Amino acid sequence: MQVLVVHAHPEPTSFNRVLATAAVGALREAGHEVDLIDLYAEAYRPAMSEAERRAYETDRPVIDPVVAEHARLVRRAETLVFVYPTWWSSLPAMLKGWMERTLVMGVAFQLDERTRRVGPLLTGVRTIVGVSTYGSPRRYVRLVNDNGRRTLTRALRGCTGVRTRTRWLAMYELDTSTDAQRHAFVARVEQAMRTLR
Repeated sequence: MQVLVVHAHPEPTSFNRVLATAAVGALREAGHEVDLIDLYAEAYRPAMSEAERRAYETDRPVIDPVVAEHARLVRRAETLVFVYPTWWSSLPAMLKGWMERTLVMGVAFQLDERTRRVGPLLTGVRTIVGVSTYGSPRRYVRLVNDNGRRTLTRALRGCTGVRTRTRWLAMYELDTSTDAQRHAFVARVEQAMRTLR
């Protein structure tokens, strides 16, 4: 299976980096073809430019070569895996910006000219997996709606189709977790990647 892992954390020694590395390793162990986009390591520019906004609803919405390469990787993926920390109850700005610049019309979706309804273009994506860490307890995250999770498992499915499976791997209360709890979560992520279908 062709898998794209998108990682978004600025600290190269972070626990999120450990999770991304573990996910990629387990996926490759299981025989999957894996591409990794490490947004901070690439010094990716998340803000949409004025020129990109003007191009957004044209037949050539992607004008940056870096974004074009990322769009190519997204188009060929059968599984999308996102590894990131939940900040302010949502995606980091880096990841949100990547989505806004990469998952554009003509790449991820099309608009019906008459109704302006979104139609999916990423119909080859069979599974979306989120791997996220939270500083807060699960009950608080649920109370504030876990917006990053909703974006990836609900909104993004509008671009892949309703039959796309989703899987969510969450580690809550990271800031007060023990080494044993962190090791157990890494093992859980590895197992999920090894059994991905």
